[in-house]
Amino acid sequence: MKIKIQRFCKHRQPENAIIVDYEIPYEDITLLNALTYIKTTIDPTLTFSSGCKSEVCGSCSVRVNGKEKLACGYKLQEGDVVEPLRYVEILKDLVVDHSKAQETLKRVIGWQQGISPKENMSIEEEKKIELQSDCILCASCFSSCPVLEVDGAFLGPFAMTRNYRYVSDARCEDEKEKVDAVQEKGVWDCTLCGECTVACPQGIDPKNDIMMLRSKSAQHGYSDPTFLSESDDMFGGGFNPSF
Repeated sequence: MKIKIQRFCKHRQPENAIIVDYEIPYEDITLLNALTYIKTTIDPTLTFSSGCKSEVCGSCSVRVNGKEKLACGYKLQEGDVVEPLRYVEILKDLVVDHSKAQETLKRVIGWQQGISPKENMSIEEEKKIELQSDCILCASCFSSCPVLEVDGAFLGPFAMTRNYRYVSDARCEDEKEKVDAVQEKGVWDCTLCGECTVACPQGIDPKNDIMMLRSKSAQHGYSDPTFLSESDDMFGGGFNPSF
């Protein structure tokens, strides 16, 4: 079985990355096992990341044929083209620096700051944020997002999913502060294309989370700035619907 892998060293420019063909003498094998076979028997210079090998840690996330996959869970197919994630710095071959993506969690205050006097949550309340809590920070959704291709300052999907997880926590005491944090380069800049939802290996729906954050934003007095700008243009500098 033949596969192609993008090879890259940090001293090269990304556009100078090369594609190398490898022959794998096995079928019904995961991509991670194939990468391990190449490194141990064919080319020890091949570099990739792995951790749990159980689709839990997210460290082996790569792109296969232009789609984000976890190497430990993806079954290799003839002619697959394997590349590193996008919109993050490539360190070597399939290894990338996740710090740019993870920095977005600071911008959205993606953690619980204060706990309300309500110490316990009901099962129903827990279930409302259960799926969002399953995020493994693999950055697959980040890599799949077309907005980041044109605006590197965009918060990206998993940061807003993390924000929504805490905004929706029944114990959250700083909801407005968290909603404030996703207004710039955030909820209104998303195109709602759904690529992030398709890419998520955990079945999380960042698109829906962003839509729910838009509703939360409206509750706190925010609205789509693009709509307001178009309204100003249409009505000569001020939108007055009472005509």
